[in-house]
Amino acid sequence: MSYRLLEKNLGFEQPLPVTETWSAAPDFLTLISDHCLQNKPEVIVECSSGTSSLVLSRCCQINQTGHVFSLENGEAFVSKTNDELKDFSLSGYCDVIHAPLRETVLDDGQYQWYDITRLAEKTIDMLVIDGPPGFLQKHSRYPALPVLSDRLAEKCVVFLDDAARDDEQQLVRNWLQDHPEFSYEYIDNERGCSILRR
Repeated sequence: MSYRLLEKNLGFEQPLPVTETWSAAPDFLTLISDHCLQNKPEVIVECSSGTSSLVLSRCCQINQTGHVFSLENGEAFVSKTNDELKDFSLSGYCDVIHAPLRETVLDDGQYQWYDITRLAEKTIDMLVIDGPPGFLQKHSRYPALPVLSDRLAEKCVVFLDDAARDDEQQLVRNWLQDHPEFSYEYIDNERGCSILRR
């Protein structure tokens, strides 16, 4: 799967603004867009904005339902993603929320994770986790499930990118130990994807 094929399949009229360093791989974007088109989630929350914000917003536009709430710690990235959404006429389908990283205390320790005080109190149907960056701390993306678990819909689906990394594989094991109600599937694509379903 390539970005060009993804653009064609979703009917984008201009190329997606992708960067090799930061953008999600096209096979991951295809996984989340296929799920979105097939299941039509009403509330999508993503950890980290960018190309995925455009893809998911386009799916909501095609579905004529649903909205994306994107947590982004970098102010520059908030502006960049908002500009791109405007360029693609998708601003109405996505709120990019400036959510600086702050100390988040969980049972097993402290993490730097998103400040979700600006995230609307809505029931989340689809959760896409592609941040914070793994280099910040061990198990950098672990807080997503414990922090947001009370907001997840009864049949929520969680997608974790970069799941081939040892850190992500361990944090998924921790998630499943703490939340045995989720089933688990691993997709062996370019960077690995873990999917949790309840």
